[in-house]
Amino acid sequence: MLRWGILGTSFISDVVAKAIVASNSSHIQAVFGRDEQRLSAFADRYGIASRYASLDALLADPAVDVIYVGLPSHKHAEAVLLATQAGKKAILSEKSLATTMADAHAMTAAVRAAGDVFLLEGLMYLTHPVMETLAAVIADGRLGRIRGVSGYYAASIAAKANPRGRGTIYNLGCYPVSLLHLVLETAYGGDSRVWNGRRSVLGHGTLVTSDDGVTYARDAALTVRFEEEGVLATIQSSDSFGNDFAFTVQGDKASLTFVTNPWLPLAGDNVFTIKTYKGGAVDTITVSSKMDAFGHQIKKVEEYVNSGIKEAARPSPSWDNSVEIMGLLTEWEEDIFARHGEKVQA
Repeated sequence: MLRWGILGTSFISDVVAKAIVASNSSHIQAVFGRDEQRLSAFADRYGIASRYASLDALLADPAVDVIYVGLPSHKHAEAVLLATQAGKKAILSEKSLATTMADAHAMTAAVRAAGDVFLLEGLMYLTHPVMETLAAVIADGRLGRIRGVSGYYAASIAAKANPRGRGTIYNLGCYPVSLLHLVLETAYGGDSRVWNGRRSVLGHGTLVTSDDGVTYARDAALTVRFEEEGVLATIQSSDSFGNDFAFTVQGDKASLTFVTNPWLPLAGDNVFTIKTYKGGAVDTITVSSKMDAFGHQIKKVEEYVNSGIKEAARPSPSWDNSVEIMGLLTEWEEDIFARHGEKVQA
């Protein structure tokens, strides 16, 4: 039985808490929150005995085995570094990994130096079986040589998000960008040469400034060409309106398109289609599951921690994978700001 300590009482912490409670192998031991009323309500809702208004106090609790970081994205690095210093507690930190490359490198360097800490970025959809099936299709060459990828994710969640978390790129854009990363890595046999090689990035977006002076991208579009193989990708994310998704991989033999939301796989049927260009045959691939992506994420953490594994295997992101994903997210953001004649705020 893994004993979890939850950092934060936000909407996403509530979603993850439900998944922990649903598991027979996990239990919520403690919760941290700065707002006393929200902390009490959250703890009462899940029958959590240990309630902390101090982050350090929760991290020092010897009854906690796993830390879930449900804080805003700009607070992930601080929490992960403190949790790593606390020693021998596994860490599931919500996406995106961070909001700066400096923080991303500091987080992964800290867990490497510790040597005994498990860390996983909470891109929960990558733990769902539908992603294993997707990776198998890409790897077997059924689509042919990958030529293009397009992804779109929109949801009206800006009002729920802390502006210091830096907006739609880190709220939603991280989903299609991380799936693009999985597709390209898988297509080239785990070789990161294409992703880490020379690439041309073109970003457009709408910049807004919060009441406390934080400027960030609310709606954003990205075109990127991976020069090593000439793969072209287009990504769009919007957190100010809508509730929609799209993701297609174009090979030179066939294309793959998701029918259900790839970034929110549910309990039940999850579906994508493969259309072969020659003859136009369409094959429907259905992956059924008894759990949603959050349930699978908790199960994966349990498996890794109980087996002593410190770093996740694909389709989940490794530490290097998470840093590589952050690399493109920050380049996207920087190009948007540059087109507005501004620099990203530190």
